[in-house]
Amino acid sequence: MKAAVLGSGGWGTALAMVLCDNGHDVTLWSHSPEKAALLAEQRENPLLKGVRLPEKLKITSDISVVSDADLVVSASPSFAVRDTMGKAAPFLRPETVLVSVSKGIERDTNLRMSQIVREATGDKCKVVALSGPSHAEEVSIKLPTGCVSACEDEAAARFVQDAFMNDYFRIYTSPDIVGVELAGALKNVVALSCGACDGMGYQDNTKALLMTRAMAEIARLGEKLGGDRQTFGGLAGMGDLIVTCTSMHSRNRRAGILIGQGMGAQEAMKQVGAVVEGYYAAESVHQLAEREGVEMPICRCAYEVLYQGQEVRNVVRDLMTRSKKGELENGWTYPGK
Repeated sequence: MKAAVLGSGGWGTALAMVLCDNGHDVTLWSHSPEKAALLAEQRENPLLKGVRLPEKLKITSDISVVSDADLVVSASPSFAVRDTMGKAAPFLRPETVLVSVSKGIERDTNLRMSQIVREATGDKCKVVALSGPSHAEEVSIKLPTGCVSACEDEAAARFVQDAFMNDYFRIYTSPDIVGVELAGALKNVVALSCGACDGMGYQDNTKALLMTRAMAEIARLGEKLGGDRQTFGGLAGMGDLIVTCTSMHSRNRRAGILIGQGMGAQEAMKQVGAVVEGYYAAESVHQLAEREGVEMPICRCAYEVLYQGQEVRNVVRDLMTRSKKGELENGWTYPGK
C-alpha cells in the first residue's frame, strides 16, 4: 500500500515510521523544502533525537505525492490543517482514505479536525480519526502504545487499523469519531492546568481532583455535541488525559508548569518552542460551553488565566470555594439541595 504523511513534526514522523515498519511504501511530506532536504540528508528528525529514520522512508516537499496514495495522513498542527489539506485536495482520488491525527479545535469555527479535513478536501474521501495516549517520542522507539481508529464507516476504521497495527502499536476501532476527537482536543486544556498545578507545587491529591473532575466536564460537553459518554472513559478519553497530564513529553504540561511558576502564557509557549494546542483549545472550549449551556468551571478558569490574565492561585481558590450547588457525583442528590 502507498501512504503519504502530511506533516513532518514528531507525530507525523513517528507514524510514517510505523507505516514503514508494516511494509508500506511511505512518503513523509514537509511544507518546507529546506526541512525536507535536511531530513533526507541527516535521516533524523530533531524532534525525535537519536532515532534514525528508515532508509526506505521517502521525504519530499511536493504535495502532489498524495496523488497515488491509498492512505493519506493529515498530521499538520491544528492551525495548519485547513491550508495543508486544501493544497492536497486537487491531487486526491475519491478512493483514498484520509486519516486525521492532529488534535485541536479550529478557532472561530470550533470545528473538529476531521470536519476541517472534509471541508478543505470537498468531502470526496472517507475520513478517519486516529487518536489516543501516544507520545511520538515513545512510538518512534517502539514502546507498546494503543490508539483508536474512529469513523462511522466501520470498513474505513478497520482499514486504518490494519494499516497501522503491529506488535508495538495496537489499534482499537470505534464509530464515535465525535467523542474521540473532542476528547483528544479538550484534554490539552486539562494538561495545561495540571502543569500549572505542578508549577505551583501542588501534588498528587490536587492533580487527581483536577483530572477526574475535568474529565467529567469534557464528557458533559462531548455528549452534548454528539459524542458517546463511554468514549471519554476509554483509551481516547481518560487514557489520553492521563498521559498528557503526567508526562514531560507533553508540551501542554510543560507550558502549564511555567505558567504556574508565574510566567505569562505567551512567554511560556515561546519557551516551550513548539505548538501548545491547549492554549488555542481553551478559547474554543469556552465558546462551545457558552453556546451549549454546559457548565465547565475548570475549563472556564483555564480560559480566564490564559486569555484574561487571572492569577492561577486565585482561580484555584475560586474553584475550591465555589458553591456546592450542582456538585453531584454518580447521580446522587445531596439532602437539602
